[in-house]
Amino acid sequence: MYDPSMRILTVLELLQARESVTGAELARRLEVSPRTVQRYVTRLQDLGIPVEGRRGVGGAYRLKPGFRLPPLMFTGEEALALALGLRALKQLGLHTLTPAAEGASAKLTRSLPAPLREDMHALEAAVQLDASPWVVSTDAALLATLLRAVRGAQVVEFAYTSLTGRASRRRANVYRVMHLDGRWYAVGLCQLRQELRSFRLDRVRDLAVLDETFTPPATFDALALARASLPARPRHDISVWLACPPEALQGRLTTWHTDITAEAGGTRVRCQREELEWFASFLLALPYPVRVDSPPALLDTLRVMAERGRTLLAAQATG
Repeated sequence: MYDPSMRILTVLELLQARESVTGAELARRLEVSPRTVQRYVTRLQDLGIPVEGRRGVGGAYRLKPGFRLPPLMFTGEEALALALGLRALKQLGLHTLTPAAEGASAKLTRSLPAPLREDMHALEAAVQLDASPWVVSTDAALLATLLRAVRGAQVVEFAYTSLTGRASRRRANVYRVMHLDGRWYAVGLCQLRQELRSFRLDRVRDLAVLDETFTPPATFDALALARASLPARPRHDISVWLACPPEALQGRLTTWHTDITAEAGGTRVRCQREELEWFASFLLALPYPVRVDSPPALLDTLRVMAERGRTLLAAQATG
């Protein structure tokens, strides 16, 4: 078990985590007697920590309402997890939180003992996290507002722009918020469609939290819903080479069932798709040279589309 100083700190952590804790529970958790718990509480009070106690049977301890201390004791693994998490925020598209993350990182470093502080400096110098070009930037304030609505089971209203550019006003009972394929989504019941829908947060504007509330389902798996709506087994394995850097494809191509790597001064795209026409249209819209390596059916699709184009142009010329 812990030494006495660690037990005192554990009492403080337990008091910060709960509204109140009985002396009996503290004694059981710390494997000490109730009288020893009283000594620990007295020691905290001597250090200026406002611990309030209620005597008698069922007596409990609590911190003075509104008082909180930042967590000052971290293991090496905890400190590493926090530091890496703060640096990885950009990977989730939350670039607007960068100043807050830098401030939190500085506070974390200052709170650590010298050996762990040196580990954090080593992490800063040695670890590089590449900001993926496929991650879509998301407004952190909008995300925070939406999370509060989910917590309060409150209906939200917002302006939404679909993938095709169509604008509409929506009301939704949002059950979950998820991050998938480099994007943030709100998932729940769309009141306009009366169906479960997912909304990309980078397409949401003018979000308002209404006083209207709803009863969320007891269990809801947003990721399972998203996976179920996507093709389970795409039929065509595609491999193409593009005369452009991978970054040039940002926002143009989904990363679902897609592998994008730099190759021979350009980009190799390997992916799986059910409909070749959509992918062929994507290739034709690119302002870069393209080489199709597989499948042969993709070349056939491009030939058909080229013939359609020639027919259209011929009709236009004779008309």
